[in-house]
Amino acid sequence: MHNLVVKILTSRLRLSSQIFGTKISFTPDRGFKLDILAESYHNEYMLATLKQTAELVELFRARGVKQTFRKGDFIIRPGDSPHGVYYIYQGLVKAYDITKYNEENLLIIRKENELFPLIWAITGQERNVIYQALAPTVTWQISRDTFLEFIESKPDALAPLLDMTLEMYRLHSERILNLEYRTVRERIISFLLTMSQRFGKQTDDGLLIEVPLRHQDIASSVNATRETTSRELSALERKGLLVNKQSFMLLKDVDALRKHLG
Repeated sequence: MHNLVVKILTSRLRLSSQIFGTKISFTPDRGFKLDILAESYHNEYMLATLKQTAELVELFRARGVKQTFRKGDFIIRPGDSPHGVYYIYQGLVKAYDITKYNEENLLIIRKENELFPLIWAITGQERNVIYQALAPTVTWQISRDTFLEFIESKPDALAPLLDMTLEMYRLHSERILNLEYRTVRERIISFLLTMSQRFGKQTDDGLLIEVPLRHQDIASSVNATRETTSRELSALERKGLLVNKQSFMLLKDVDALRKHLG
């Protein structure tokens, strides 16, 4: 469990370090050292404590089945009911459905330290959502009964789940707000900036979105056709604002992209 707790706590603390410029260090015998600003950030903006989050992850590690998926493997196939609740230890998972036009509609991309399908896990409502590995992925799977028993026996476990639910609400709200832009170009830029906040990595060449995005994925997210989306992405690339590297988007000039949104 030691390495697992280190992994989850490091991930949760990294954000506060980036925002406040705080220093976070770890030594096996002393554990984590957080300065006052980092502690203040965590207490103010996160409902769950680090201990509560680690306990939830330990449930999956101790009682779950470890599964490994290759890129492109289905985790929950089209038309299948979920086999359990999954914790992503490593990798990326794409959630999407199929429209009446027989096109993929991207819903959300799940990353490390997230659970899915969260709505089904809590309510039991099935939504015909397909889950597919976007990269080599490792998960732990537990039954829904085990998940619910844990919540009932440990009411504090609701805190990290509420954190995850709020993050889902935020992401879906941003998607709705994105559709308020009138032009496809604006909606594409807004979508890419949102994705860069969640998956971006600063490089010498720009801000790299470390998740593969097909033109169809972007098109379905901004309510546009794939052809129009491809045309607008090419126009932005000709302007030197972004580069498409084998489905990985590199934002060359974030400030200039933001100016397009007014």
